[in-house]
Amino acid sequence: MIPDDEALLRRCADGDRQASAMLINQHSPRVFAIAQRMLGNREDAEDTVQDVFIKVFRHAGKWEAGKAKFTTWLHRVTVNQCYDRLRKKRETGMDDVPDMADDTEGPAAQLQSKQIETRVKEAIDELPERQRAALVLSHYEGLSNPETAEILDISVEAVESLLSRARRSLKKALTGERATLMGRME
Repeated sequence: MIPDDEALLRRCADGDRQASAMLINQHSPRVFAIAQRMLGNREDAEDTVQDVFIKVFRHAGKWEAGKAKFTTWLHRVTVNQCYDRLRKKRETGMDDVPDMADDTEGPAAQLQSKQIETRVKEAIDELPERQRAALVLSHYEGLSNPETAEILDISVEAVESLLSRARRSLKKALTGERATLMGRME
């Protein structure tokens, strides 16, 4: 039986490397997915995963059980690390975001999907940070609005507002390209 997250975190605070490895193995895929979607590239996402778990392990001894779910806190740390990295990237002017490939399709379909994915990703990247975070957590990670609100430390109504504005912005940004993008799929 695998110990629960809080038990593992307490063991991490006591220096248990096996508990640390279990937490990393259990949660790094989701942390990586959030970071990659928010940051746009694999390298930054991998660095963010490392930063997140370093922060988690440094603060493991300060964890207060019952205050919040571990996964909620972990997602909040992840989003905050992404915000920090995005701000740093904006300050240094680094805007190169490599495209993500989908190897499950044939070459022609893969190219079409990649072109659509790239354009949608560009539109998402143009969203303000908080709208992007709400969209990533809600849409890509499948979290509920209350979970997203807790992670972002805002009200459920604010999450709904952020999602609504994000969707409107995406629709506006992609409206003129819809026929072209959908035509590529045929």
